[in-house]
Amino acid sequence: MAASVSKYDDNKHDAMEAWYMDESIEDHRLPHHLEPKVFVSSDQLKELGVLSWQLKVEDDEDNEDLKNFCEAKGYTQQVVIEVSPEKLPNYEINVKKFFKEHLHDKEETNYIAEGSALLLLVGYFDVRDKRDCWIRIATKKGCIIALPAGIYHRFSLDRTNYIKAVRLFSVGGPFLTAYERPNEDLTVRKEYVEALMKKAHVDGHAAEAL
Repeated sequence: MAASVSKYDDNKHDAMEAWYMDESIEDHRLPHHLEPKVFVSSDQLKELGVLSWQLKVEDDEDNEDLKNFCEAKGYTQQVVIEVSPEKLPNYEINVKKFFKEHLHDKEETNYIAEGSALLLLVGYFDVRDKRDCWIRIATKKGCIIALPAGIYHRFSLDRTNYIKAVRLFSVGGPFLTAYERPNEDLTVRKEYVEALMKKAHVDGHAAEAL
């Protein structure tokens, strides 16, 4: 019998916008586009293992689309994270910690529940590409972003200084351990890099065959 197909099997191409970053050390809450701008497609993000979906924006207390997504993907636990000067204890210390480059030994998946009422974009996840360049991913309300275990990344608010996210977990309990760079000897990092190299090798052979 063929496996059932879920509407959440494919990541949505309109869930997020992403671009390569400049090297400026100015306020990291700014977009930091290159000049001229260089955008990154969802297919390019998918090659790095980064997936995204756009859900219906519903009441957070009874979000049927989020419930259905979690059921389809096997997410069984949730933790609500609200980041703002008023809501997060030790705010300045924690936002600096979020922006330090790190990796996790398991997937990090966040549903963006709330952000600024004035802007669609509500926070940035930065990830390293295969050349070790930074890609900035702008999230918006209603999107889900999943970062694979082993990828170096960091998080920044935009200049509204507010985001409410729901972190989704499938296995191992509702917590994530952050390993600051460098941590190349971690098994999960080696596995991630090996998977990228293997995919690049396969894609290279496919291109030669064209």
